[in-house]
Amino acid sequence: MSGRAGAVATLREPNFRFYFLSRLVNGAGSTMAPVALAFAVLEVSDSPTALGVVLAAESIPLVLFMLVGGVIADRFGRTLVIQACNVAAGLTQLAVAGLVLSGAAQLWQLVALSALNGTSLAISFPALASVLPQLVPREQLQPANVLMSMQRGSLNVIGPTVGGVLVVTVGPGWAVAVDGITYFAAAALLTLVRIPPPSRTERASTVEELREGWRYFRSTTWLWVIVAGFAVLNALHSGFNTLGPVLAVHSSIGEAGWGLVLSAGAVGLLATTVVMLRVPLRRPLLWGMLGCTLYGVPMVVLGVHPHLVVAMVAVFVGGAGIEVFSLGWSLAMQEHVPDDMLSRAYSYDALGSFVAIPVGQLAVGPLGSAFGVRQTLLVCGVLYVVVCLATLGSRSVRDLQRAEQPAPVS
Repeated sequence: MSGRAGAVATLREPNFRFYFLSRLVNGAGSTMAPVALAFAVLEVSDSPTALGVVLAAESIPLVLFMLVGGVIADRFGRTLVIQACNVAAGLTQLAVAGLVLSGAAQLWQLVALSALNGTSLAISFPALASVLPQLVPREQLQPANVLMSMQRGSLNVIGPTVGGVLVVTVGPGWAVAVDGITYFAAAALLTLVRIPPPSRTERASTVEELREGWRYFRSTTWLWVIVAGFAVLNALHSGFNTLGPVLAVHSSIGEAGWGLVLSAGAVGLLATTVVMLRVPLRRPLLWGMLGCTLYGVPMVVLGVHPHLVVAMVAVFVGGAGIEVFSLGWSLAMQEHVPDDMLSRAYSYDALGSFVAIPVGQLAVGPLGSAFGVRQTLLVCGVLYVVVCLATLGSRSVRDLQRAEQPAPVS
């Protein structure tokens, strides 16, 4: 079956189709929000440390509540959890938009609302990560994952650029307001997804379910090796997310240029999804981690030569690489982890992967101020590549195969 035919067949599945539309609507607003929020914070306080604090306020709840989110998703149903969290996130984003548009926003308010938004994201993340196997047959998992990535990539091409333009024309508040509204629309579309609710048989306590998930996590070598690697990698990539906008403001890149840089990454991701519709990943983690090394290239380039065109090319390459990893990781998890353990496995994955993000966000601002923004970005980029390659020292990562080999696509 051709890549295009496989994608069409996947979209014919009603549950996947409505889920796809829900994420499409939500993503249309969410791709503008990070650019808008970053420059809203810099309007309140022109400081990389202040921006790092706001970003950390969102990521700290991701660490604190991620495990609970995995248990909740397995108990109450993944689509119901996603709906409830969409409504909560929509309310927080509209509150941020109101403060920014009124000109009354203060740093502590943005910190508090970011923390609430991070809580809703933490609870919904395991459900979002684990719902696809319930929406499509197993043989359609690769095209389903690729279609979701293609959707995100398409939106990311447009969203950051539109967000950057809005920042320099009407201000950042409008982009955040659109994001808030789309959360509610996405929740409404999810009511059309029909998945059998979880079994109501007697369950173990929350603590015991967490222990069961931990036992599975620590006994699965490829799983904990990758998660341990990303505990470092995500902290290092905070350099790009936190110091990148600061460097843009104080260089020839500029605010609107930073939106173009982010869009270039989405173009790289989107181009790769087209390829991955036709190329099955036989060793998903080997190729995934090799692709992940390219995600460190933008930080190296920004540290060496912060020029708009060069940065766009580097971020394009990084977007292509991280898409290969994203697909490989999704297939490894969805095909090798039992369905009744999948949300909890994703929650331990997210906890380990995200735990150092607040540390990175809080650290890179002061490090950038003390040693220079460009120098800090360069060091982060080099270390990122080194850690990616180190994970391939594990044979369980290098040699992991697809659980069920699909027929070759042509």
